[in-house]
Amino acid sequence: MTPEQYLEALARDGEALAVAAEGRLDVPVPACPGWTMGDLVWHTGYVHRHKIEIVRRGAEGRPPFEGPADPPDNVLLGWYREGVALLVEILSEDPDRPAWSWTDDHTVGFWQRRMAQETAVHRWDAEDAAGRPSPVESELAADGVDELLGAFMEQTEGHYAGPAGTVHLHRTDGPGEWVVDLRGERPVVRRGHERCDAAMRGGASELLLALWRRRPPETVELLGDRAVLDGFLAFTDLT
Repeated sequence: MTPEQYLEALARDGEALAVAAEGRLDVPVPACPGWTMGDLVWHTGYVHRHKIEIVRRGAEGRPPFEGPADPPDNVLLGWYREGVALLVEILSEDPDRPAWSWTDDHTVGFWQRRMAQETAVHRWDAEDAAGRPSPVESELAADGVDELLGAFMEQTEGHYAGPAGTVHLHRTDGPGEWVVDLRGERPVVRRGHERCDAAMRGGASELLLALWRRRPPETVELLGDRAVLDGFLAFTDLT
């Protein structure tokens, strides 16, 4: 996806989250146990402001960030919307400009992608809590699967201790196939089609939401060795 597409998605899903939350700040959020809609809005707004500070400082290491004071409910959505606009503005800079991240990609481009993905999933959380969830846009969701497997799973500090094997993820509503090799201490991800010990097949949004624990794994087609699948899903549990 292009930087422009990420920013368009961030603005679109950012506003959709706010719309879903209007008049529902006390509603519980099933995807985030123990949270209300107000907690979700505050968390997402906090994350947005943290990334604004990271991009402002450039690649000087992870900046200290105390965070804003909790805004009262009567101004929460305005505060949140202001943060979305500020984030879109600062992320409109050169994607190659230096900016710290926990991965080996220390550029503004990393945060363009990460914030579009973060906001898309939390938009789904908010709409689900409001009783009317819509899928993550298909190309954005496929990119999100790619990001989760690469920026998160491959670069985690943990070691895989589950059953050894390989897992094939197959997007069924467009191009997108990944192979996750779990036969060593660290997972290795390849893009492409291979015969594997287990597989997950489904639309891009369904795959992404299952991997992020928003939907049960059974919402996509599960094939092959369930022990390998369960080991893979346990290792990717980032909630």
